[in-house]
Amino acid sequence: MSDKALIKVFIADDHAIVREGLKQILADTRDIVVAGEAENGLDAIKLFRKSGCHVMLLDISMPDRSGIEVLKQVKKDKPELAVLMLSMHREDQYAIRSLKAGAAGYLTKQSAPKELVTAIRQVAGGLKYISAALAQELANHVGEDHEAPPHETLSDREYQTLTMIASGKTVGAIAKELSLSVKTVSEYRARLLAKMKLKNSAELTHYAIKNQLIE
Repeated sequence: MSDKALIKVFIADDHAIVREGLKQILADTRDIVVAGEAENGLDAIKLFRKSGCHVMLLDISMPDRSGIEVLKQVKKDKPELAVLMLSMHREDQYAIRSLKAGAAGYLTKQSAPKELVTAIRQVAGGLKYISAALAQELANHVGEDHEAPPHETLSDREYQTLTMIASGKTVGAIAKELSLSVKTVSEYRARLLAKMKLKNSAELTHYAIKNQLIE
């Protein structure tokens, strides 16, 4: 197969073992080649252009900035790039946010290798990709006339802060993981509590568990 016919993929994930696993899966295909990789969001933004990639596999939970932030930036730099989001989170938590931000598809990391290859080929061809389970979930809500739950009113960063607090992380730990100041994370926390009309982190955690926002 000629180089022009190959689908060039860029992998952005902070876990080396995940990147190696993805490369191994794609090594067994004839039409897909890994053209570059990055272990954090900043490197992904810097390096993806040099790779000449057609598809980016992007982890939604990057250490220095959220995957959705990276998604928005790379789509701004190269609108035609197909970005396939990968996540450990349940599909209904982040999939809609990702698609609205410009992603071409969304897969959980538990997906079978065959599904990953199918998704890459589909988004490389200019189509969207979501799993059958998510398609069914979306279909179930078509036509429903109900008010959006409070967590859907949050910004992407506020939502990320919510899930991290509900998972038991302190403001200091979140600040370190996201490369933000403690003051900034505290502001996100205060803002999301106000939007959701919650009093403290305990109520926030209870809400997250009740609405299955965390595992």
